[in-house]
Amino acid sequence: MPDSLAPQVVKPLLEGRFGDPYLYEEQTESTQLLLLDSGFPEGAVAATEHQTAGRGRLGRRWEEPAGTSLLASVLMRPPAGRSAPELSLVAALAAAEAIEEGTGLRARIKWPNDLLLDERKVAGVLAEMRGDTVVVGIGINVNQRRDQLAHDARVPPGSLRAASGRTHDRARLLAHVLARLERHYDTWTSCGLSLLFADLRARDVLRGRRVTVDGEAGTAVGIHPSGQLEVDFDDGRRLIGSGEVLAHDLR
Repeated sequence: MPDSLAPQVVKPLLEGRFGDPYLYEEQTESTQLLLLDSGFPEGAVAATEHQTAGRGRLGRRWEEPAGTSLLASVLMRPPAGRSAPELSLVAALAAAEAIEEGTGLRARIKWPNDLLLDERKVAGVLAEMRGDTVVVGIGINVNQRRDQLAHDARVPPGSLRAASGRTHDRARLLAHVLARLERHYDTWTSCGLSLLFADLRARDVLRGRRVTVDGEAGTAVGIHPSGQLEVDFDDGRRLIGSGEVLAHDLR
């Protein structure tokens, strides 16, 4: 069967409750929009071969040739008392582990929601909240050739194919991402980031780098146990909960 995220390909690979129900559109505006305000139960997943209006963080567009990327969103209903923005890191860790298993290469996390291979961005996470519901979108550049990647991106883009030299089964990769996300989500709902923090810190690509946060220069201390980014500025050390973070040597 050709490489596809269609239900008949993906559903036999799923092991847990994430992916039930599994919504699929060959083409859609955004997988986020298939789940936001939908009323579906926790664990619902929406996937597509191509997004016509894919969105990244801070309103940026996510663009990809049809049939080359993993494009999926997961609906979650986190318990009261948990900080929903931390789910970007939870999902980033799950995706990083699945990428590492599929490629044999080390994936690094660029706070708060990007994944890099060889310092090229191969994936992004977008978490959006509606009431008590959070929809987490995951986009991974999987089988793009180098000539299919954008040349004007702020962080140089990459793909699993470009990094590893071979194509990858997107359905199997999605199943692996969902299995790890479900496990890490359950850990997070019980304990917060405490039991995931060591793995996040080990993959922290910003730690020790010179960065600019909303135009202010400093040195990234790294991901903090709170899920925020700790930065040393001229006027002292501060925690950053949101903002535009640029690493000087990743641009």
